[in-house]
Amino acid sequence: MNSTLVGPELETPPDLDRGGGGFADRGSGGGGRGEPDPARFDSYQTVVWVLMIPIAMLFVGLTSSLIVRKGVSDDWISIEIPRILWLNTLVLLASSVALEGARRALNRGNEDSFRVWLWVTAALGTLFLLGQIEAWRELVAQGAFLSTNPSSSFFYVLTASHGAHLIGGMVALIYLTIRVFRNQFGPRRRSALKATTVYWHFMDGLWIYLIALLILWR
Repeated sequence: MNSTLVGPELETPPDLDRGGGGFADRGSGGGGRGEPDPARFDSYQTVVWVLMIPIAMLFVGLTSSLIVRKGVSDDWISIEIPRILWLNTLVLLASSVALEGARRALNRGNEDSFRVWLWVTAALGTLFLLGQIEAWRELVAQGAFLSTNPSSSFFYVLTASHGAHLIGGMVALIYLTIRVFRNQFGPRRRSALKATTVYWHFMDGLWIYLIALLILWR
């Protein structure tokens, strides 16, 4: 074989997800010669769907316990729902909209818009968690602590459990935001963003469910 046929033009391009490369893989993403195939990272979404099953089962169990406990309780005293929870709900809904905006901006290849929406999502998620702390402070001001009565106990347990799982989504968002800042967002991170979006929407829907539960069964 003629050695002149082997040249630099046949070398495999570097993996965009290892050394930067930024958003060079936007558009259809991967699949070409030497380019990483995003389809091989779909396991991220599979893992998220699997993780959501035990989370849903946990809250189903807590719901069942709340309903049964209230039905047989003589010491159940309804608490006043902290007003900041209404603002918190709007903040979480807005964060879900912002994350969806980030995902769509990335699909369109709009790098600047993607960065802005992702930062907005992280900021709103942080604001929601701070709002939860303020809600607990409002309960303390009412004299409602974790062990005051079953109603306050379930409020703390349900909201704290949701907050703990939301922190998992926040960690993923912060990681992705750092990668965007470093201009390192290859196919693996694109798939991670899709999985994080699914998880975040799930936590959003779960929060709406909890708010309805706490109002109807407080």
